[in-house]
Amino acid sequence: MSENIEKGLDSLSKTNKKIEDFSEILDSLTSTEDKKKLLWKEIYENALTDRENANMLFDDAWSNMAEGTTGHATLGPVMTKYLERMCKSNEQILRLAELIAKAEEESAKIDPDDIFSEING
Repeated sequence: MSENIEKGLDSLSKTNKKIEDFSEILDSLTSTEDKKKLLWKEIYENALTDRENANMLFDDAWSNMAEGTTGHATLGPVMTKYLERMCKSNEQILRLAELIAKAEEESAKIDPDDIFSEING
């Protein structure tokens, strides 16, 4: 039991570190609205949580499947759902990465009018 608790605490610590790192990325986007950043952070947190929960359930089903073909026949469809959930979470994270990359590109664009107005003071 204590091994499961230690694994859970370790996983929670890793998740919190990932969320912290993601927040730093969002903070570096100066031209993106705070509401959008907050929504992206929430989506990221939910995706990580969904993936972790599905992984825990998958691991539990995997360990119970050792019973043989009967266990595989009954747990196989359930495990497929867990894998689909993890895949969907990964897709959400990838989509967030695309949105952030697009936001970074937009903030890095140089507007010639802005440069001209800064030079002229």
